[in-house]
Amino acid sequence: MKALQYRTVGAAPEVVTVPDPEPGPGQVLLKVAAAGVCHSDIAVMSWPAEQLPFPLPLTLGHEGAGTVAALGDGATGFAEGDAVAVYGPWGCGNCWMCAQGKENYCLRAAELGIRPPGLGAPGAIAEYLLVDSPRHLVPLGGLDPVRAVPLTDAGLTPYHALKRSLPKLVPGSTAVVIGAGGLGHVAVQLLRALSPARVVALDVADEKLALARTVGAHATVRSDSAAADTVRDMTGGRGAELVLDFVGAPTTTASAGAMAAVEGDVTIVGLGGGTLPVGFGALPYEVSVASPYWGTRAELVEVLDLARAGAVDVHTETYTLDEAPEAYERLRAGRIEGRAVVLPNG
Repeated sequence: MKALQYRTVGAAPEVVTVPDPEPGPGQVLLKVAAAGVCHSDIAVMSWPAEQLPFPLPLTLGHEGAGTVAALGDGATGFAEGDAVAVYGPWGCGNCWMCAQGKENYCLRAAELGIRPPGLGAPGAIAEYLLVDSPRHLVPLGGLDPVRAVPLTDAGLTPYHALKRSLPKLVPGSTAVVIGAGGLGHVAVQLLRALSPARVVALDVADEKLALARTVGAHATVRSDSAAADTVRDMTGGRGAELVLDFVGAPTTTASAGAMAAVEGDVTIVGLGGGTLPVGFGALPYEVSVASPYWGTRAELVEVLDLARAGAVDVHTETYTLDEAPEAYERLRAGRIEGRAVVLPNG
């Protein structure tokens, strides 16, 4: 089969031919209908060799959706032809966190060498994907796989990130989204669907600010050194009850802390290397800072339910498998609006 692989440290990914996978006991083979292209992959491909936690070559793609092509011995719960989305953060299934469905926080994944597809295990930007267990599949329930596949990360990650803060998003509150790209434009929609908060989107690109307004942002602000003061002015000096930073660079994390309200939440999702010091006087009183990762299996079900209800719709650009390297080039250059989706069998 054809697959997109990251083969050499520092090099661009390549479309190659690899052996067709076959499901072993308990595994499920998917014929991939759609696979998402994510900035996390760009981060991984920027690491030097000594930082890579897994060997190369690696088939990319941690967002996947398709149809069940074959079931290994003992794999139950699905039948050939079923349309499914893949829950990406695989865990052991048995530890304290996995028992709660929080495989994104599996306590034994590192010890056991369990890695997500596309982030250590062979990923979804290929004609077929081997899924380690049926529990990592969620029925699409009539959703278009192209529109739904980004929800497995670009939907699930912001949903998990903001869900903990919903009690603070009361009428009159403000939620800020820094970075209105693949995850950020979904976060805007989720905030509008789930809370009465005023939603303010920040970005450096005019087209992404326009996208944020299109999907429901009440206001947009250029993400620069004056952004924190602008948000404080907009809120009468109060600040934002929630700041979601989907960039995570030192400049944006500093800005996030500067615009947070007393008892507000700052949630750093982006992988830009920024940090935010916490201590008396460093931030407004009782500001909580978190850096979540992905989301739970139950939350993925909830996100897909929101999509079926029409509450969230990811803006997508589609590419063939042969065009997948171009999708990564465009993503690296900041030229993707919303999410790039590869159609390996399209």
